[in-house]
Amino acid sequence: MIKEVTYRVLYGDTDCGEVMYYGNYLRLFEIGRAELIRSAGISYKEIEEKKGIILPVVESFIRYKAPAKYDDLLIIRTAIKELKTYKVVFEYKIFKNENLITEGYTVHVPINKEGKIVKFPKDIYQILYSLLEK
Repeated sequence: MIKEVTYRVLYGDTDCGEVMYYGNYLRLFEIGRAELIRSAGISYKEIEEKKGIILPVVESFIRYKAPAKYDDLLIIRTAIKELKTYKVVFEYKIFKNENLITEGYTVHVPINKEGKIVKFPKDIYQILYSLLEK
């Protein structure tokens, strides 16, 4: 499954040249990831509060192909590319006017409140599996 989210670049997202600051793309990745999970009927907040696990980013990669600028309307496409009992990999593609401008991925591992890596609870794994791009 691929989830699409639109995002308009705010002035505060940009540098003095009105080009989107490179670090803000990770925030767009987070928006896409959160909405993909929400589309399956659960939120990050519920996973943390009800299931007691956190999904920190342990690896990220971004390839910039073209800039986004102030007031551009972007499409964030997010999918799960890999799922194991102990990690999940999300893939992102950001488009402007149908043109791919940025792509990348993030790797997450489930940890408990004490910071120890744990396996996904079965119900969360099943939800993520239902979103896996097959």
